[in-house]
Parts: sequence; C-alpha cells; structure tokens
Amino acid sequence: MVSAPVLGGWSVPTLGPPRRDRQSPPQPGDRQYQDVRARLPDTGDVSGSGELGRALRGWRDRMPPAAAGMPVGGGRRAAGLRREEVAQLAGLSVDYLIRLEQGRATSPSAQVLAALARALRLSAAEREHLYLLAGRPAPGPGQVPAHVPPGVRRLLGQLDGAPLSVFDAAWNLVLWNRWWAALIGDPSEHRGREGNVAWRQFTGPRSRISHTPGQKARFEAALVADLRVAAVRYPADAALRSLIRDLRESGTGFAELWDTGAVGVHETHTKTVRHPEAGTFTFDCDLLTAPGSDLRIVAHTAAPGSDAAGRLRLLDVIGTRAMTGDGNRE
Repeated sequence: MVSAPVLGGWSVPTLGPPRRDRQSPPQPGDRQYQDVRARLPDTGDVSGSGELGRALRGWRDRMPPAAAGMPVGGGRRAAGLRREEVAQLAGLSVDYLIRLEQGRATSPSAQVLAALARALRLSAAEREHLYLLAGRPAPGPGQVPAHVPPGVRRLLGQLDGAPLSVFDAAWNLVLWNRWWAALIGDPSEHRGREGNVAWRQFTGPRSRISHTPGQKARFEAALVADLRVAAVRYPADAALRSLIRDLRESGTGFAELWDTGAVGVHETHTKTVRHPEAGTFTFDCDLLTAPGSDLRIVAHTAAPGSDAAGRLRLLDVIGTRAMTGDGNRE
C-alpha cells in the first residue's frame, strides 16, 4: 500500500463517545460473548468473579467523564463513569455489565474484555490483569489487537471539527469522535457486527455515505483484500474467521471477490453524504495509519471556506445539541 508521510509520524495510504443509555435484556451479542476459549490455570481467589467485579468498579470509578467524552455535571454522585456510560462505550447492554460487576456473569469472552479495556482506557499491564481475573489468556500475536495507543486517542480529541474514527485490522469500529457521530450517525446504537465496515458494506442497511459504482467496486475490493491480509496475520482470531465465513455465505458478492483473489487499495477520494439536517455535500476522505499498528484512522475534511466546511461546522452545533446536561442523549 503506497503511502506518503503526513502529520509527522502518520502516513496516508492512497484511499480510500458512546451507546444510548438503556436497560435491556441480554442481547444476542451478549450471549456470544460467553464463548469457549482456552483458559488459564485456576488462580483461586485472584481470578474469581468477585475480584473481576471489584476491579471493573474501581476502574470505572477512577475514569473522569470528560476524558471519555461524557458530559460532566447533571447531579453525579461519584466522580467516575456511570454503568450506563461504560456499557455505552463498550457496546454492551447495561444489564450485562451489571451482572459482570456483581459477579453473576462469570465467563466474559475475549471480545467483551477487549471492549471493556478500551472503554476504561486500561494500560497494558491493567489489560493483562483484566484477562487474568476473567480466567483468559491475554491476546497473543495471532489475534486482532484492540488496543488504541494514547497518541491515537489524543488525535481524535485535538483535531477539532474533523470527523475521525478508528478501526482495527478487521475493520471493526473501536473509537470515534463526536463529529464522526454527527456526520455518519451515532455508532453507540450498533450491536455486534453493525460496527464492522465490511459487514455493513456487504450486508447492512444503506448509510448516509454514497459511492459511485466505480468507487463502490474499488472500496469493496480493498475491504476484501484487507480482510485477506488480516486472516493471514491473525490466524488465531475466531471472530475474524467467523466474520469471513459469514460474509462468504451472505450471497452479496463477497465470496466472488474473495475466491477470485481480488486485490484493491484504498485511495484518497471524495465522498458524498446525505445528512438529515446538514443537507447533501461532498468532502475528502483519507485513511491514516499509525506506525507499528494495524489501526486505521479514517478522516473526513473539507477545504477551508468551502460549502462542505460550513456544513461540517454545522455538524459541530448539531453534535453538541444532541447531548443534555444529565449525560443522556435526547
């Protein structure tokens, strides 16, 4: 993939927060989290569900709401995050998180643990300890990494007005800023594979982003090529294997691209968005990569003074208006 240096250590290949507060019954995704993986040897009280719950509560209590992009104030009884906010950030149901903290859900999957580590912004050592408490081995080199370095997090918070999102090697959405949510639609409502770009592109509902036929063909070929590379690089990742298998069986053209060995690259190009409040406009889309990481940072920008730049500024107002003082979305 050809790239040119931008933003210092970042490179641009030629391309191409968080869940609504609600109590809900266990979701299908919650059930799949109770998967069967190789377990670490029993470590006694240290890895008990009670210790896991206490650790999760402690990490939640220490997390400042502002650092997680949550509104402050609104009669908070504690300085940290609410359960609803952690569930929103991690993509879990509130009920499931409550069961984890109370020790009633005792077998969280690696997928859940990775989501919690991201939401709570655990360090590498804390992330390893989280897996230990859950009785699971920490992710090895054969699994898609989900860790987002602090520099990438700062990038999303410091580039004001630019819709940015972060995806892992399998094109799972792992992080975004409020401008991205205002532009594309709030990803906090996503469940399971709804946050995977390839799954949505081949099987999901229509999005606000539209492609020309040529752009669509190139984008889909590039997505398939990315997943093919990820499957080789992370052979032990069961979720990735399952995603590819289900896409091949979806009857949407993925299998043909996969079987014919189609190769594509992401190119910098323009995209058209049809926004319900800001209207229809076109902007530039670039894909940034962080050295030493398989993370992909998708950036949407507009030329200064352009119509699209004005509409992106309007999105800032829309995104701010969508949050109320008590931390709930209207």
